[in-house]
Amino acid sequence: MSQSAISTSSHTALNSSTVNASLALAGRIMIAAIFLLSGFSKITAPAMMIGYIQSVGLPLPAVALGLAILVEVGGSIALILGYRTKLIAAIMALFTVVTAIAFHNNLADQNQFIHFFKNIAMAGGLLQVIALGAGRFSLDARRG
Repeated sequence: MSQSAISTSSHTALNSSTVNASLALAGRIMIAAIFLLSGFSKITAPAMMIGYIQSVGLPLPAVALGLAILVEVGGSIALILGYRTKLIAAIMALFTVVTAIAFHNNLADQNQFIHFFKNIAMAGGLLQVIALGAGRFSLDARRG
């Protein structure tokens, strides 16, 4: 193989690796965005959220709110940074499915139907993160 073929092959592999790492980072940021916004909205209106949690009959609504904020804000930050990505993505996927079942289970209501399947789609994206990992641009990659 000629030197230029080796150089081109190495360059293509490097570009592919960089593109994949960049896509993994972009994907983590994009999926975290909705959780981060949701978590901040809960922080700004805790009484309203506690009332909403009570309205679906969940126990300990203040504790549930605190856990939701922790998962949404803390999980989003960890996901963006790529810190313990597979574990965080698993927690967030489980949280998202539970939230769909608890809060968006009236599938006869068009709005609830959309929210239910939005949550299912988000959980699917998080399962992809679990399967594929954080990528090179992450704290997980730096930790080895």
